[in-house]
Amino acid sequence: MAASLVVLRERASGMEVLLLRRAVRATDFSSDAYVFPGGVLDAADRLGHAVCHGLDDATASQRLQLPEGGLDYYVAAIRECFEETGVLFADEASGAPVDQRRLSAIGAERDALHDGRIDMASMCRSFDVRLAPRHLHYLSHWVTPLGLPKRFDTRFFLARLPEGQQVEVDQSETAAHRWMRPRYALTHADQLRLLPPTRKLLQWLDGMETVDRAIAAAGALDVIPRIQPRLANGKRGRWPVAPDEPAWGELTLTDPQEQGTGSYEIVPGRVVTLMPGVLRLAAPNPGMMTGPGTNTYLVGGGPENTWAVIDPGPDDPAHIDAILRAAPGAIRQIFVTHTHRDHSPGARLLKERTGATTLGMRALHHEAQDTAFVPDVALTDGDAVTLPDGRILRAIHTPGHAANHLCYALDDVQLVFTGDHVMQGSTVVINPPDGHMATYLASLDKLAALAPAWLAPGHGFVMDTPAQRIARLIAHRLARESRTLEALEQVGPVTLEALTPVVYADVPAARHAVARRSLLAHLEKLAEDGLASVSVDGQWRRTGVPAYRHNGVTV
Repeated sequence: MAASLVVLRERASGMEVLLLRRAVRATDFSSDAYVFPGGVLDAADRLGHAVCHGLDDATASQRLQLPEGGLDYYVAAIRECFEETGVLFADEASGAPVDQRRLSAIGAERDALHDGRIDMASMCRSFDVRLAPRHLHYLSHWVTPLGLPKRFDTRFFLARLPEGQQVEVDQSETAAHRWMRPRYALTHADQLRLLPPTRKLLQWLDGMETVDRAIAAAGALDVIPRIQPRLANGKRGRWPVAPDEPAWGELTLTDPQEQGTGSYEIVPGRVVTLMPGVLRLAAPNPGMMTGPGTNTYLVGGGPENTWAVIDPGPDDPAHIDAILRAAPGAIRQIFVTHTHRDHSPGARLLKERTGATTLGMRALHHEAQDTAFVPDVALTDGDAVTLPDGRILRAIHTPGHAANHLCYALDDVQLVFTGDHVMQGSTVVINPPDGHMATYLASLDKLAALAPAWLAPGHGFVMDTPAQRIARLIAHRLARESRTLEALEQVGPVTLEALTPVVYADVPAARHAVARRSLLAHLEKLAEDGLASVSVDGQWRRTGVPAYRHNGVTV
């Protein structure tokens, strides 16, 4: 059991957070890393209850969702911070801040406290001061992953640096300290060796801007979830993956026993077994629009060990060779989700090499399409195809990103291969005339109604909790549409080019050319709904009133 304290101070340049550099120790997982003050609970921390002012154990335990002993964590956080930094969260018996001369005298007891020669309660009684846990705000709860020789169950608290106090590190467990803006620390996260809980809390702090805002936000938190990352492998070596990170859902499939055998990165050409009879490898075409690369899936097995391929990827002979090496048996079918050039062109060469049957829907528009793809079997919505291993793959027509877009449901495992309809880590581009925003939203509703358990996207890791992910996509699109209406009121009449940086002010300018495509789709939907119009010279303006709803949300 452990406690950690995130200490903040306000400066003219903005809010700063205290980070300590751990001393180098061969057996310490956090050796040389920058961390928040903190450490393990001590049995004597229970004695500290008697010298606490403004918070009792019952209230503290309720806050930490414990039957008892919650105040131990507050005492431990205060003690560890004092031992490591000399900063003491305490008051005079009168309730006033501790006098500076008394603080200097108390500071001389840090080594004795650290060595266990005195405890926090007796130290406070000796100097007639009381601990002030009321200044600590419960912020987060992290448990280190399974598979580590030393594990911690840590409660994190947030507090403002007491007025007049200075940091002086102990030069034992802590080698140095730095006050940093959260954004600066995150920018240099790798050099600072920031561990996952530190990174996540700094990300949260980065959105707060001021100490007052951070304290208020922490105080308003209701239920604090218990977060236990999973160990996985990649370019950093073994590293903890938190539940909100891209690889999390897939790791629950590929490493259900949490042995640390999964990966937190997608490497082109590397074959990953997602579940029995379902494999994935990514094409070597990473980029802004393709993420780590276009995913190719192999589905099959059965008595004859025969396989189907979903999305053979770009026209890249090296990737086709990789698919053939990855296939445990003969490839009999090639499915295509849509005819964008990073998904379907590989079908031609793979068919030449295997003689497999191609299935899908040919392009319905010509711009940026693989118009050469003409499937041997044209699929429509609801078509059920028997796979080489005997299972059924069902086609789901999901236009919006592309008019000919198909998802494929492998119902026996509640898995849907989503192509670009739902991608991991980003929203898809809706590019008219092939793309259509209202149709895309309707297709998202259609996919959600099927209630799958897993989504296997065309780019990124397998995703869990499909209902929540689809709901977030819809909410994001509706929020962007609402922002488009507001922008039209503010700056219209306006051209598409001039409107883009206003609506997408939260997106880097380097991506505005791509964002402009989806903005056009939003504007065309608004025009269809009678809420916007465009002049012959390309000037968009707001018209009508917002009078339509989508899933209970008025826009």
